[in-house]
Amino acid sequence: MKPFIFLIVFTLLFSCKDGQKPTYASKNAVLFSNDTEVVANDQEHLGKKLMETNCYVCHSTTATEENRIAPPMIAIKKRYLMGNTSKQAFINSLQDFIKNPTEKNAKMFGAVKRFGVMPKQAFPEETIKQIADYMFEFEIEQPEWFDKHYDQEHGKGNGKGMQNGKGNQKGKKINQQGNNIKSQSYSERGLSYALSTKAELGKNLMGKIQKEGTLAALKFCNIKAYPLTDSMSVVHNATIKRVSDKPRNPKNLANSKENAYIRIFKDDAALNKESDPIVVESNDNVKFYYPIKTNSMCLQCHGKPTSDVKPITLAEINKLYPKDLAIGYNENQVRGIWSITFNK
Repeated sequence: MKPFIFLIVFTLLFSCKDGQKPTYASKNAVLFSNDTEVVANDQEHLGKKLMETNCYVCHSTTATEENRIAPPMIAIKKRYLMGNTSKQAFINSLQDFIKNPTEKNAKMFGAVKRFGVMPKQAFPEETIKQIADYMFEFEIEQPEWFDKHYDQEHGKGNGKGMQNGKGNQKGKKINQQGNNIKSQSYSERGLSYALSTKAELGKNLMGKIQKEGTLAALKFCNIKAYPLTDSMSVVHNATIKRVSDKPRNPKNLANSKENAYIRIFKDDAALNKESDPIVVESNDNVKFYYPIKTNSMCLQCHGKPTSDVKPITLAEINKLYPKDLAIGYNENQVRGIWSITFNK
């Protein structure tokens, strides 16, 4: 994986102190420095990064078979490739389900029975197209236990092979960088910290919702969200925060600079556009910002009172968070951002 390089000096909203320059992680890898433009070719398929960013929180490659909250992406690929499906048909099928994720519209009946129907999320159509194209064309990561599980479910030998295996086997493989921090750009480091923390919170929260319901998940957030985030800060040797212009917990109130970035990400969401991370470098450290968006599952606690949030849930929110502002959202809105600081 070649590292992303940073784009665009951000001076329109406010001036930067101590030589800090907010930059966007660029998909085209363009760097402006001292009036010199340098262009680097990024050979990695865009769908891989989009899949890691948008899908792996629930469809993790590292979760055990017992502790999963959704099937791995390789299982989805295998199911949607059955019957010598063409690439266009594969992309269309994934698009159709994501636009309308219902039990009737599902192909993975066992997954729906175990995990429930996937929450509806307002992904840009181009995002799903890129992810589906990558899934079809390349070998994708899979959990260590998956081949054995698949052979048990579908017969020995079917865990690998043309269209039923790790990829559409045409010799296309993508370089897997792994988690070597030194080889990652600051944007990739920040994103890996944000996504791993999101995954840790997400698997616990979704597990609570699936097993015990919304009220249990709400109480989990009240007690465990801060300690879990802090523990991930220790793991990554970074300061990891979730902040918002409309916080549920006053401790999560964004400062003026964070609010400026929230406005940028809100503008992207309003245009149904994928947001690039924003990276601000100083002499010693890096500050990283990335949006936290709502989906249909979030609306159980962050949606509109009465229509989305049940009265019993609203009463518990008011009890646990008497100064709550984090309510009234629709799907695909920016509820806050990841604000992460780490050393160079």
